[in-house]
Amino acid sequence: MPVLARPDSNEYCPLPPRRALVAADTDVLVVGGGPAGLGAAIGAADAGARVVLAERHGFLGGNATAALVMPLMSFHTQMRAPERQGAATLLPTDHGPGEAVIAGVLARLLERLVQAGGAIPPSLETGYVVPFDPEWFKLIALDLLDEAGVHYLLHAFASGVIRDGSVRGVVFETKSGPIFIRASVTVDCTGDGDIAAQAGAPFDIGRSDGLVQPMTLMFRIVDFERTLFKNYVREHPAQWRGVHGLWDLARRATEAGELDLPREDILFFATPHENEISVNSTRVTRVLGTDVWDLTYAERASRCQMRQIAAFLRKYVPGFERAYVAQSGVNIGVRETRRIHGDYHLTADDVLAARKFDDAIARGSYPVDIHNPKGSGTILERLPPGEAYDIPLRCLLPQQTEGLLVAGRSISGTHEAHSSYRVMPIAMATGHAAGVCAAIAAQRGISPRQTPVRDVQAELVRQGASLGKH
Repeated sequence: MPVLARPDSNEYCPLPPRRALVAADTDVLVVGGGPAGLGAAIGAADAGARVVLAERHGFLGGNATAALVMPLMSFHTQMRAPERQGAATLLPTDHGPGEAVIAGVLARLLERLVQAGGAIPPSLETGYVVPFDPEWFKLIALDLLDEAGVHYLLHAFASGVIRDGSVRGVVFETKSGPIFIRASVTVDCTGDGDIAAQAGAPFDIGRSDGLVQPMTLMFRIVDFERTLFKNYVREHPAQWRGVHGLWDLARRATEAGELDLPREDILFFATPHENEISVNSTRVTRVLGTDVWDLTYAERASRCQMRQIAAFLRKYVPGFERAYVAQSGVNIGVRETRRIHGDYHLTADDVLAARKFDDAIARGSYPVDIHNPKGSGTILERLPPGEAYDIPLRCLLPQQTEGLLVAGRSISGTHEAHSSYRVMPIAMATGHAAGVCAAIAAQRGISPRQTPVRDVQAELVRQGASLGKH
């Protein structure tokens, strides 16, 4: 592929000194407008803080809208495990959910999406995932920020941190030149831990060998005949292996040289629209989401896979004869990059044992879900029926930094634990908690690390968050 290769020299070009316009002075600065950032900004504003949210895209939503990760994965405890949670959303599943373990800002978002016709509420039919329309997500996110009184800036890419023992604010690159937003407390919701890393916080990337979960480009297919496809599946059960295995049809296409995927399955998700489907089947391995050369390669490779998948569906699968790709993600979806070292490191044992913590500020019930960093295969390990695990506030506090919290998939944990807490509902819950903690710290003139966890928990509960028995 004729993408620009990584340079093999260490030659650098010196840059002239510059200055940045001071654009705002605020209590809480939230960097990143994805699910975690939305939770943080709204939570901080509802706690009475002055809040600025800065986002690099021209819209909000992060992976939900830019990468088209269109279903919110289940945030309910499992009473009886499905074949693969949330996968077969086109067909009824035979498992029942327990309780919803995430509420707060997420519940507000979902209520508004459903009211607008932009989402399907979780149910047995959807496998308790939440299919949503990304354009409605963008609009509702703006409405929620407006109503909360959050000031926001789009088209602003975070490029530097100003600190003097404590993080004092962030530098952003914009079409208007560099700007600086000064803040009492900053919340890193970049997904990659960019701000924490620049502030000097230690971090890990990937598992013990450095490999991370693969990237996936998701895309939307329209003119899909849902009824024809459902009838085909029911009439040919021998050809339907379930979404956790490989279809006989896909195997035939692979043997014919028409399909060459590093992933083992074809994974669909429903959307709120009858003749549309979301496809999650591309996989690009051995690439890193903090490396511009890897990202460039991954964007090209994933779109080549998308073309293969679309052609396969049209040729082989009833219901797709006239279907076509209407939209792919603005950028490829990145599952894993940096995991910041926090005051506590969440482990797979914590997740699978449904461990509880005194300083819990969010809960999760999604399984350990590891897409093979080397190729095909997916590890799926579920929590005990009816159980959820706690995420302690300590996971949001980066070591060796002050004036900073981290939320979303870059919080402190192992590669295995990350595969559970990386999903968007949990990211929004940790963002909500980080925003509340940041607001309390800013208003009291203390660091997030000094903020009493009981006060954070009480404010989260006041705002409708679900903390179990805490």
